[in-house]
Amino acid sequence: MTGRRIAVVVAVVGVILAMVIPAFGGNIEDVETKGLSACGDVNIAVNNWVGYEADAFVVGQVAKEKLGCIVNYIYVDEQISWQGFASGQVDAVLENWGHPELVDLYVKKLGVAEDAGTIGIDGVIGWYVPPWMKKKYPDITDWKNLNKYASLFKTSESGGKGQLLDGDPGFVTNDEALVKNLKLDYKVVFAGSEAALIQAFRTGEAQHKPVIGYFYSPQWFLAEVPLVKVNLPKYTEGCDADPAKVDCDYPIYKLDKIVGKQFANADSTGYQLIKNFKWTTDDQNLVAKYITADGMTPEDAAQKWIDANATKVEAWLPRAGGR
Repeated sequence: MTGRRIAVVVAVVGVILAMVIPAFGGNIEDVETKGLSACGDVNIAVNNWVGYEADAFVVGQVAKEKLGCIVNYIYVDEQISWQGFASGQVDAVLENWGHPELVDLYVKKLGVAEDAGTIGIDGVIGWYVPPWMKKKYPDITDWKNLNKYASLFKTSESGGKGQLLDGDPGFVTNDEALVKNLKLDYKVVFAGSEAALIQAFRTGEAQHKPVIGYFYSPQWFLAEVPLVKVNLPKYTEGCDADPAKVDCDYPIYKLDKIVGKQFANADSTGYQLIKNFKWTTDDQNLVAKYITADGMTPEDAAQKWIDANATKVEAWLPRAGGR
């Protein structure tokens, strides 16, 4: 979930290397690997939202335990993680939210990465309000009425305008352009992180404080507080082609996996696992809940889900997937 900051095309080797956390390989189980190379190292980028962390650690635990891979978790901003494909510092981005500009650069122009298929989940981004606001102001979910309610959302940071709360500045966001192009009396203010954004909505619902902001699915928090989506102008193909002129809602993102070309060409058991990996929104949200609401480590959360979902895991292994 990152922004459209295309300027970050220069390799940031130091940032990537400094954030590697290795998870050493385990015992290889009885998995058919005929024709495939040994797993070896698998460098998985971990981007800064908990749903992605759920993807990464479930895949990593399976790779380590079932295939004997040496898994390296690389905590890094999503755009920067794509820079590691050419050097092999990053083998896989497990949850890509569209990014046609990055696909154009790293897949089409540089040829250092390729698509490895869907993870089975649709991504939805939009503007949301807590449920109490929809009940009290029934028409607030129509964007044409937002200026009528702008004064409700004023804060010390919004400069006399309504505050539209965003999360991490690195998330996919068209919000500043939307505010400008839809002529809304709002100012985008960044909460700074997914956790801060969640807390703002949680407090808003619990204390009946006005809050409107950016949010997305899949996200476990929606089971705790069922945020209500604001209806922005309907998305049509190409309406977001020019980032400065966006005046429509976000598209539905078919979340997919991007892998380094070197990693794919090696055709290892680790690559086949990642290619076969697919699960549901409920699967991801459950692991994310274990990590956040239940306070489990990502490793323990992943293992709990793996232990309870042997059939799904079996389908990802090389003998049960495309090989």
